[in-house]
Amino acid sequence: MHDLNDLTARLLAEAKKAGAQSADAIAVHGQSLSIDIRKGALEQAERAEGIEVGLRVLIGGRQACVSASDVSGATLARLAERAVAMAREAPEDPTAGLADPDQLARDWDAAALELSDPAEEPSAAELEAGARAVEAAAMAPGVVQVEASAGYSRRAIHLAMSNGFSGGYGRTSHSLSAVAFVGEGTGMERDWAAEGRIFAADMPGAEEIGARAAERALSRLGASKPPTGAFPVLFDERVASSLIGHLINAVNGSMIVRGTSWLRDKLGAQVLPRGMSVIEDPRRARIPGSRPFDGEGLATKRRLIVDDGMLTGWTLDLATGRKLGMASTGNASRGTGAPPSPSTTNIDLTPGAFTREDLLAQMGTGLLVTSLIGSTINPTTGDYSRGASGFWVENGQIIRPVNECTIAGNLHEMLAGLIAANDAKDHHGTRVPSLLVQGLMLAGE
Repeated sequence: MHDLNDLTARLLAEAKKAGAQSADAIAVHGQSLSIDIRKGALEQAERAEGIEVGLRVLIGGRQACVSASDVSGATLARLAERAVAMAREAPEDPTAGLADPDQLARDWDAAALELSDPAEEPSAAELEAGARAVEAAAMAPGVVQVEASAGYSRRAIHLAMSNGFSGGYGRTSHSLSAVAFVGEGTGMERDWAAEGRIFAADMPGAEEIGARAAERALSRLGASKPPTGAFPVLFDERVASSLIGHLINAVNGSMIVRGTSWLRDKLGAQVLPRGMSVIEDPRRARIPGSRPFDGEGLATKRRLIVDDGMLTGWTLDLATGRKLGMASTGNASRGTGAPPSPSTTNIDLTPGAFTREDLLAQMGTGLLVTSLIGSTINPTTGDYSRGASGFWVENGQIIRPVNECTIAGNLHEMLAGLIAANDAKDHHGTRVPSLLVQGLMLAGE
Protein backbone atom coordinates (compact mmCIF):
# COMPACT_ATOMS: atom_id res chain seq x y z
CA MET A 1 0.00 0.00 0.00
CA HIS A 2 1.25 3.48 -0.84
CA ASP A 3 2.31 5.91 1.88
CA LEU A 4 -0.33 8.63 1.47
CA ASN A 5 1.66 11.11 3.56
CA ASP A 6 4.63 10.67 1.25
CA LEU A 7 2.44 11.02 -1.87
CA THR A 8 0.98 14.36 -0.78
CA ALA A 9 4.44 15.65 0.22
CA ARG A 10 5.79 14.72 -3.22
CA LEU A 11 2.87 16.46 -4.92
CA LEU A 12 3.49 19.67 -2.96
CA ALA A 13 7.19 19.54 -3.85
CA GLU A 14 6.37 19.11 -7.54
CA ALA A 15 3.86 21.98 -7.39
CA LYS A 16 6.47 24.30 -5.89
CA LYS A 17 9.01 23.21 -8.51
CA ALA A 18 6.47 23.93 -11.29
CA GLY A 19 5.90 27.48 -10.03
CA ALA A 20 2.91 27.34 -7.67
CA GLN A 21 2.87 29.99 -4.95
CA SER A 22 0.81 27.75 -2.67
CA ALA A 23 -0.86 24.37 -3.00
CA ASP A 24 -2.74 21.60 -1.25
CA ALA A 25 -2.75 17.89 -2.05
CA ILE A 26 -5.02 15.01 -1.16
CA ALA A 27 -4.43 11.27 -1.54
CA VAL A 28 -7.19 8.68 -1.12
CA HIS A 29 -6.82 4.91 -1.01
CA GLY A 30 -10.00 2.86 -1.06
CA GLN A 31 -11.03 -0.76 -1.22
CA SER A 32 -14.53 -2.22 -1.26
CA LEU A 33 -16.27 -5.57 -1.56
CA SER A 34 -19.97 -6.06 -2.30
CA ILE A 35 -22.23 -9.08 -2.75
CA ASP A 36 -25.74 -8.99 -4.30
CA ILE A 37 -28.25 -11.83 -4.11
CA ARG A 38 -31.38 -11.85 -6.30
CA LYS A 39 -34.03 -14.56 -6.51
CA GLY A 40 -31.82 -16.87 -4.48
CA ALA A 41 -28.87 -16.60 -6.86
CA LEU A 42 -25.59 -14.74 -6.58
CA GLU A 43 -26.11 -11.82 -8.96
CA GLN A 44 -22.89 -9.90 -8.39
CA ALA A 45 -19.67 -10.12 -6.44
CA GLU A 46 -17.55 -7.05 -6.92
CA ARG A 47 -14.25 -5.96 -5.46
CA ALA A 48 -12.62 -2.61 -6.17
CA GLU A 49 -9.36 -1.14 -4.97
CA GLY A 50 -7.56 1.96 -6.08
CA ILE A 51 -5.72 5.12 -5.22
CA GLU A 52 -6.38 8.65 -6.39
CA VAL A 53 -4.54 11.91 -5.81
CA GLY A 54 -5.67 15.48 -6.25
CA LEU A 55 -3.68 18.70 -6.40
CA ARG A 56 -4.86 22.31 -6.12
CA VAL A 57 -2.36 25.03 -6.98
CA LEU A 58 -2.72 28.76 -6.45
CA ILE A 59 -0.95 31.64 -8.17
CA GLY A 60 -2.19 34.87 -6.69
CA GLY A 61 -5.98 34.61 -6.78
CA ARG A 62 -5.96 32.08 -9.60
CA GLN A 63 -6.40 28.38 -8.86
CA ALA A 64 -6.69 25.07 -10.67
CA CYS A 65 -7.37 21.49 -9.60
CA VAL A 66 -6.16 18.26 -11.22
CA SER A 67 -6.40 14.60 -10.24
CA ALA A 68 -4.97 11.24 -11.28
CA SER A 69 -5.10 7.55 -10.38
CA ASP A 70 -1.51 6.92 -11.52
CA VAL A 71 0.96 7.87 -8.79
CA SER A 72 4.26 7.31 -10.56
CA GLY A 73 6.88 10.01 -10.18
CA ALA A 74 6.58 11.09 -13.81
CA THR A 75 2.80 11.43 -13.51
CA LEU A 76 3.04 13.53 -10.35
CA ALA A 77 5.47 15.91 -12.08
CA ARG A 78 3.21 16.22 -15.15
CA LEU A 79 0.20 16.73 -12.90
CA ALA A 80 1.85 19.66 -11.13
CA GLU A 81 3.00 21.23 -14.41
CA ARG A 82 -0.48 20.93 -15.90
CA ALA A 83 -2.10 22.41 -12.79
CA VAL A 84 0.22 25.42 -12.79
CA ALA A 85 -0.39 26.02 -16.51
CA MET A 86 -4.16 25.86 -15.92
CA ALA A 87 -3.98 28.22 -12.94
CA ARG A 88 -2.15 30.84 -14.99
CA GLU A 89 -5.10 30.89 -17.40
CA ALA A 90 -7.82 30.76 -14.73
CA PRO A 91 -9.95 33.78 -13.78
CA GLU A 92 -8.83 35.66 -10.69
CA ASP A 93 -10.76 35.02 -7.47
CA PRO A 94 -9.59 37.16 -4.53
CA THR A 95 -11.34 34.81 -2.08
CA ALA A 96 -9.38 31.71 -3.16
CA GLY A 97 -6.52 30.69 -0.91
CA LEU A 98 -5.31 28.45 1.87
CA ALA A 99 -5.90 28.99 5.56
CA ASP A 100 -3.49 31.12 7.55
CA PRO A 101 -1.21 28.89 9.67
CA ASP A 102 -2.83 30.12 12.90
CA GLN A 103 -6.24 28.90 11.64
CA LEU A 104 -5.12 25.28 11.24
CA ALA A 105 -6.22 22.36 13.39
CA ARG A 106 -3.76 21.38 16.11
CA ASP A 107 -3.44 18.23 18.22
CA TRP A 108 -6.47 16.43 16.85
CA ASP A 109 -7.11 12.83 17.88
CA ALA A 110 -8.53 10.84 14.97
CA ALA A 111 -8.29 7.59 16.98
CA ALA A 112 -10.74 8.97 19.56
CA LEU A 113 -13.40 9.19 16.85
CA GLU A 114 -13.16 5.42 16.22
CA LEU A 115 -13.73 5.72 12.48
CA SER A 116 -11.89 2.56 11.46
CA ASP A 117 -12.58 -1.05 12.46
CA PRO A 118 -9.23 -2.74 13.19
CA ALA A 119 -10.70 -6.18 12.39
CA GLU A 120 -9.68 -8.00 9.24
CA GLU A 121 -11.58 -7.38 6.03
CA PRO A 122 -14.41 -9.92 5.70
CA SER A 123 -14.02 -12.49 2.94
CA ALA A 124 -16.39 -12.71 -0.01
CA ALA A 125 -17.75 -15.94 1.46
CA GLU A 126 -18.53 -14.23 4.76
CA LEU A 127 -20.34 -11.39 3.02
CA GLU A 128 -22.30 -13.83 0.88
CA ALA A 129 -23.33 -15.75 4.00
CA GLY A 130 -24.58 -12.50 5.53
CA ALA A 131 -26.54 -11.56 2.40
CA ARG A 132 -28.11 -15.03 2.22
CA ALA A 133 -29.09 -14.84 5.91
CA VAL A 134 -30.81 -11.50 5.27
CA GLU A 135 -32.54 -12.98 2.23
CA ALA A 136 -33.75 -16.05 4.12
CA ALA A 137 -35.19 -13.92 6.92
CA ALA A 138 -36.98 -11.68 4.41
CA MET A 139 -38.61 -14.63 2.56
CA ALA A 140 -41.61 -14.70 4.90
CA PRO A 141 -44.96 -16.15 3.76
CA GLY A 142 -46.45 -13.72 1.20
CA VAL A 143 -43.09 -12.35 0.05
CA VAL A 144 -42.56 -13.25 -3.62
CA GLN A 145 -39.00 -12.04 -4.15
CA VAL A 146 -36.04 -10.66 -2.21
CA GLU A 147 -32.94 -8.74 -3.25
CA ALA A 148 -30.25 -8.80 -0.56
CA SER A 149 -26.84 -7.14 -0.36
CA ALA A 150 -23.80 -7.10 1.88
CA GLY A 151 -20.89 -4.72 1.64
CA TYR A 152 -17.62 -3.64 3.20
CA SER A 153 -15.30 -0.75 2.49
CA ARG A 154 -12.07 0.67 3.90
CA ARG A 155 -10.83 4.12 2.95
CA ALA A 156 -7.83 6.18 3.99
CA ILE A 157 -7.20 9.84 3.19
CA HIS A 158 -4.29 12.21 3.72
CA LEU A 159 -4.36 15.97 3.23
CA ALA A 160 -1.28 18.19 3.10
CA MET A 161 -0.81 21.89 2.36
CA SER A 162 2.01 24.30 1.72
CA ASN A 163 0.91 26.30 4.80
CA GLY A 164 2.25 23.49 6.98
CA PHE A 165 -0.82 21.33 7.53
CA SER A 166 -0.56 17.55 7.15
CA GLY A 167 -2.98 14.96 8.47
CA GLY A 168 -4.95 11.86 7.63
CA TYR A 169 -7.27 9.17 8.94
CA GLY A 170 -9.02 5.98 7.89
CA ARG A 171 -12.65 4.95 7.70
CA THR A 172 -14.48 1.61 7.43
CA SER A 173 -18.05 0.60 6.66
CA HIS A 174 -20.06 -2.62 7.03
CA SER A 175 -23.57 -2.90 5.56
CA LEU A 176 -26.46 -5.33 5.08
CA SER A 177 -29.75 -4.68 3.28
CA ALA A 178 -32.83 -6.38 1.86
CA VAL A 179 -35.62 -5.33 -0.48
CA ALA A 180 -38.76 -7.49 -0.24
CA PHE A 181 -41.47 -7.68 -2.94
CA VAL A 182 -45.09 -8.68 -2.34
CA GLY A 183 -48.18 -8.97 -4.54
CA GLU A 184 -48.16 -9.31 -8.31
CA GLY A 185 -48.77 -7.30 -11.47
CA THR A 186 -49.99 -3.75 -10.87
CA GLY A 187 -50.59 -4.69 -7.23
CA MET A 188 -46.92 -5.42 -6.54
CA GLU A 189 -45.41 -3.48 -3.65
CA ARG A 190 -41.94 -3.36 -2.14
CA ASP A 191 -40.16 -2.11 0.93
CA TRP A 192 -36.72 -2.42 2.41
CA ALA A 193 -34.52 -2.48 5.50
CA ALA A 194 -30.83 -1.65 5.70
CA GLU A 195 -28.19 -1.17 8.36
CA GLY A 196 -24.65 0.16 8.23
CA ARG A 197 -21.98 0.59 10.89
CA ILE A 198 -18.29 1.44 11.12
CA PHE A 199 -17.57 -1.61 13.30
CA ALA A 200 -18.79 -5.09 12.37
CA ALA A 201 -19.41 -5.78 16.08
CA ASP A 202 -22.03 -3.01 16.14
CA MET A 203 -24.11 -4.47 13.29
CA PRO A 204 -27.55 -5.86 14.14
CA GLY A 205 -28.28 -9.45 13.11
CA ALA A 206 -29.07 -10.34 9.52
CA GLU A 207 -32.27 -12.04 10.64
CA GLU A 208 -33.53 -8.83 12.24
CA ILE A 209 -32.85 -6.81 9.07
CA GLY A 210 -34.52 -9.34 6.76
CA ALA A 211 -37.56 -9.75 8.99
CA ARG A 212 -38.04 -5.99 9.12
CA ALA A 213 -37.94 -5.74 5.31
CA ALA A 214 -40.58 -8.50 5.03
CA GLU A 215 -42.82 -6.93 7.66
CA ARG A 216 -42.67 -3.54 5.96
CA ALA A 217 -43.38 -4.95 2.50
CA LEU A 218 -46.29 -7.12 3.67
CA SER A 219 -47.88 -4.10 5.33
CA ARG A 220 -47.97 -2.43 1.88
CA LEU A 221 -50.26 -5.06 0.30
CA GLY A 222 -53.44 -3.62 -1.14
CA ALA A 223 -52.21 -0.01 -1.19
CA SER A 224 -54.46 2.56 -2.86
CA LYS A 225 -54.60 6.33 -3.23
CA PRO A 226 -55.57 8.51 -0.25
CA PRO A 227 -58.21 11.24 -0.53
CA THR A 228 -57.36 14.65 -1.97
CA GLY A 229 -57.39 17.67 0.33
CA ALA A 230 -55.58 19.48 3.13
CA PHE A 231 -54.44 17.12 5.88
CA PRO A 232 -51.73 16.81 8.52
CA VAL A 233 -48.80 14.62 7.51
CA LEU A 234 -46.55 12.62 9.82
CA PHE A 235 -43.11 12.01 8.31
CA ASP A 236 -41.84 8.70 9.69
CA GLU A 237 -38.33 8.67 11.14
CA ARG A 238 -37.15 6.86 7.99
CA VAL A 239 -37.86 9.96 5.86
CA ALA A 240 -38.11 12.85 8.34
CA SER A 241 -34.43 13.75 7.95
CA SER A 242 -35.20 14.90 4.39
CA LEU A 243 -37.14 17.88 5.82
CA ILE A 244 -34.17 19.03 7.89
CA GLY A 245 -31.97 18.26 4.89
CA HIS A 246 -33.80 20.97 2.93
CA LEU A 247 -32.96 23.44 5.70
CA ILE A 248 -29.33 22.32 5.77
CA ASN A 249 -29.06 22.79 1.99
CA ALA A 250 -30.61 26.25 2.23
CA VAL A 251 -28.04 27.52 4.77
CA ASN A 252 -25.07 26.29 2.71
CA GLY A 253 -22.77 29.21 2.05
CA SER A 254 -22.60 28.52 -1.68
CA MET A 255 -26.40 28.97 -1.91
CA ILE A 256 -26.20 32.19 0.10
CA VAL A 257 -23.40 33.60 -2.07
CA ARG A 258 -25.50 32.94 -5.19
CA GLY A 259 -28.59 34.44 -3.57
CA THR A 260 -30.65 31.38 -4.50
CA SER A 261 -31.61 30.11 -1.03
CA TRP A 262 -35.15 30.38 0.34
CA LEU A 263 -33.50 31.24 3.68
CA ARG A 264 -31.14 33.88 2.28
CA ASP A 265 -32.70 36.74 4.30
CA LYS A 266 -33.55 34.73 7.44
CA LEU A 267 -30.30 34.96 9.43
CA GLY A 268 -31.35 35.71 13.01
CA ALA A 269 -34.98 34.93 12.22
CA GLN A 270 -37.17 32.15 13.60
CA VAL A 271 -37.27 29.21 11.18
CA LEU A 272 -38.26 26.37 13.56
CA PRO A 273 -40.54 26.32 16.61
CA ARG A 274 -39.20 27.63 19.91
CA GLY A 275 -37.34 24.93 21.82
CA MET A 276 -36.15 23.22 18.65
CA SER A 277 -32.47 23.42 17.63
CA VAL A 278 -30.33 21.99 14.85
CA ILE A 279 -26.81 21.05 15.95
CA GLU A 280 -23.87 19.86 13.90
CA ASP A 281 -21.46 17.61 15.79
CA PRO A 282 -18.56 16.24 13.68
CA ARG A 283 -16.84 14.65 16.69
CA ARG A 284 -19.28 11.83 17.53
CA ALA A 285 -17.42 8.53 18.00
CA ARG A 286 -18.22 5.59 15.70
CA ILE A 287 -20.40 7.72 13.41
CA PRO A 288 -19.66 7.69 9.65
CA GLY A 289 -19.89 11.46 9.13
CA SER A 290 -17.39 12.37 11.84
CA ARG A 291 -14.00 13.86 11.01
CA PRO A 292 -11.20 15.50 13.04
CA PHE A 293 -10.51 18.32 10.55
CA ASP A 294 -12.16 19.70 7.45
CA GLY A 295 -11.01 19.78 3.83
CA GLU A 296 -8.91 22.91 4.43
CA GLY A 297 -7.16 21.70 7.58
CA LEU A 298 -9.38 23.59 10.04
CA ALA A 299 -10.54 21.91 13.23
CA THR A 300 -14.09 20.60 13.20
CA LYS A 301 -16.29 21.57 16.11
CA ARG A 302 -19.81 21.28 17.45
CA ARG A 303 -21.95 24.25 16.41
CA LEU A 304 -25.53 25.47 16.51
CA ILE A 305 -27.14 26.04 13.11
CA VAL A 306 -30.56 26.76 14.59
CA ASP A 307 -30.74 27.76 18.27
CA ASP A 308 -34.14 27.67 19.99
CA GLY A 309 -35.81 28.04 16.59
CA MET A 310 -33.60 30.94 15.43
CA LEU A 311 -31.25 30.61 12.46
CA THR A 312 -27.77 31.46 13.78
CA GLY A 313 -25.41 31.08 10.84
CA TRP A 314 -24.41 29.71 7.46
CA THR A 315 -22.29 26.66 6.62
CA LEU A 316 -19.00 28.06 5.34
CA ASP A 317 -15.61 27.12 4.00
CA LEU A 318 -12.84 29.71 3.65
CA ALA A 319 -13.84 31.03 0.21
CA THR A 320 -17.58 31.38 0.85
CA GLY A 321 -16.81 32.92 4.22
CA ARG A 322 -14.54 35.50 2.59
CA LYS A 323 -17.24 36.29 0.01
CA LEU A 324 -19.72 36.95 2.82
CA GLY A 325 -17.28 38.71 5.15
CA MET A 326 -17.47 35.87 7.68
CA ALA A 327 -15.12 33.28 9.16
CA SER A 328 -15.12 29.68 7.97
CA THR A 329 -17.21 27.37 10.17
CA GLY A 330 -14.75 24.50 9.53
CA ASN A 331 -17.07 22.89 6.99
CA ALA A 332 -14.90 22.56 3.89
CA SER A 333 -15.34 19.30 2.00
CA ARG A 334 -12.66 18.26 -0.45
CA GLY A 335 -12.53 15.69 -3.22
CA THR A 336 -9.58 14.99 -5.49
CA GLY A 337 -10.87 16.83 -8.57
CA ALA A 338 -12.38 20.09 -7.32
CA PRO A 339 -11.63 22.91 -4.88
CA PRO A 340 -13.15 22.82 -1.38
CA SER A 341 -16.84 23.54 -0.93
CA PRO A 342 -18.97 23.81 2.23
CA SER A 343 -20.89 20.80 3.56
CA THR A 344 -22.14 19.51 6.90
CA THR A 345 -21.36 16.31 8.80
CA ASN A 346 -23.52 14.89 11.63
CA ILE A 347 -26.80 16.68 12.32
CA ASP A 348 -29.07 16.50 15.38
CA LEU A 349 -32.60 17.90 15.67
CA THR A 350 -33.93 18.42 19.19
CA PRO A 351 -36.22 15.47 19.95
CA GLY A 352 -39.73 16.02 21.27
CA ALA A 353 -41.49 14.51 24.26
CA PHE A 354 -43.82 12.33 22.16
CA THR A 355 -43.71 8.83 20.77
CA ARG A 356 -44.69 8.29 17.14
CA GLU A 357 -47.98 6.83 18.40
CA ASP A 358 -48.60 10.04 20.36
CA LEU A 359 -48.20 12.04 17.15
CA LEU A 360 -50.52 9.69 15.28
CA ALA A 361 -53.13 10.38 17.96
CA GLN A 362 -52.53 14.15 17.69
CA MET A 363 -52.83 13.94 13.92
CA GLY A 364 -56.23 12.29 14.08
CA THR A 365 -56.92 11.91 10.37
CA GLY A 366 -54.11 12.30 7.85
CA LEU A 367 -51.15 10.64 6.16
CA LEU A 368 -48.22 8.74 7.68
CA VAL A 369 -45.42 8.95 5.09
CA THR A 370 -42.85 6.13 5.06
CA SER A 371 -41.44 6.63 1.55
CA LEU A 372 -40.76 9.64 -0.67
CA ILE A 373 -40.07 9.59 -4.40
CA GLY A 374 -39.10 12.34 -6.80
CA SER A 375 -38.63 15.91 -5.68
CA THR A 376 -39.73 19.32 -6.82
CA ILE A 377 -38.25 21.78 -4.36
CA ASN A 378 -37.91 25.39 -5.48
CA PRO A 379 -34.58 26.41 -3.88
CA THR A 380 -35.46 30.11 -4.08
CA THR A 381 -39.01 30.10 -2.67
CA GLY A 382 -39.13 26.88 -0.64
CA ASP A 383 -42.16 25.53 -2.51
CA TYR A 384 -42.31 21.80 -1.84
CA SER A 385 -43.87 18.93 -3.79
CA ARG A 386 -42.98 15.23 -3.54
CA GLY A 387 -44.45 11.86 -4.39
CA ALA A 388 -45.22 9.80 -1.30
CA SER A 389 -46.53 6.51 0.00
CA GLY A 390 -47.33 5.28 3.48
CA PHE A 391 -50.51 4.75 5.49
CA TRP A 392 -53.84 6.48 5.89
CA VAL A 393 -54.69 7.31 9.49
CA GLU A 394 -58.13 7.92 11.00
CA ASN A 395 -58.82 8.71 14.66
CA GLY A 396 -55.12 8.19 15.35
CA GLN A 397 -55.14 4.63 14.02
CA ILE A 398 -53.48 3.27 10.87
CA ILE A 399 -56.31 2.16 8.56
CA ARG A 400 -54.73 1.11 5.27
CA PRO A 401 -51.62 1.44 3.10
CA VAL A 402 -51.61 4.21 0.48
CA ASN A 403 -49.50 4.99 -2.57
CA GLU A 404 -49.37 7.17 -5.69
CA CYS A 405 -50.03 10.46 -3.94
CA THR A 406 -48.33 13.86 -3.91
CA ILE A 407 -47.80 16.08 -0.88
CA ALA A 408 -47.25 19.81 -1.34
CA GLY A 409 -46.62 22.89 0.78
CA ASN A 410 -44.00 25.53 1.46
CA LEU A 411 -40.94 24.82 3.59
CA HIS A 412 -41.23 28.13 5.48
CA GLU A 413 -44.62 27.12 6.91
CA MET A 414 -43.83 23.40 7.14
CA LEU A 415 -40.72 23.89 9.29
CA ALA A 416 -42.19 26.67 11.41
CA GLY A 417 -44.89 24.33 12.74
CA LEU A 418 -42.97 21.06 13.22
CA ILE A 419 -43.85 18.77 16.11
CA ALA A 420 -41.10 16.23 16.87
CA ALA A 421 -41.31 12.70 18.24
CA ASN A 422 -38.56 11.05 20.30
CA ASP A 423 -37.70 8.09 18.03
CA ALA A 424 -34.47 9.20 16.34
CA LYS A 425 -31.86 6.41 15.97
CA ASP A 426 -28.64 7.06 17.89
CA HIS A 427 -26.37 5.32 15.38
CA HIS A 428 -27.42 7.62 12.51
CA GLY A 429 -25.22 10.52 11.51
CA THR A 430 -28.39 12.57 11.03
CA ARG A 431 -30.55 12.08 14.12
CA VAL A 432 -34.02 13.35 13.24
CA PRO A 433 -37.16 11.85 14.80
CA SER A 434 -40.59 11.45 13.21
CA LEU A 435 -42.05 14.89 12.44
CA LEU A 436 -45.67 16.03 12.28
CA VAL A 437 -46.52 18.78 9.77
CA GLN A 438 -49.94 20.43 9.69
CA GLY A 439 -52.01 21.44 6.68
CA LEU A 440 -50.21 19.98 3.67
CA MET A 441 -52.06 19.48 0.42
CA LEU A 442 -52.54 15.85 -0.67
CA ALA A 443 -53.30 14.92 -4.24
CA GLY A 444 -54.64 11.37 -4.29
CA GLU A 445 -57.96 10.07 -5.55
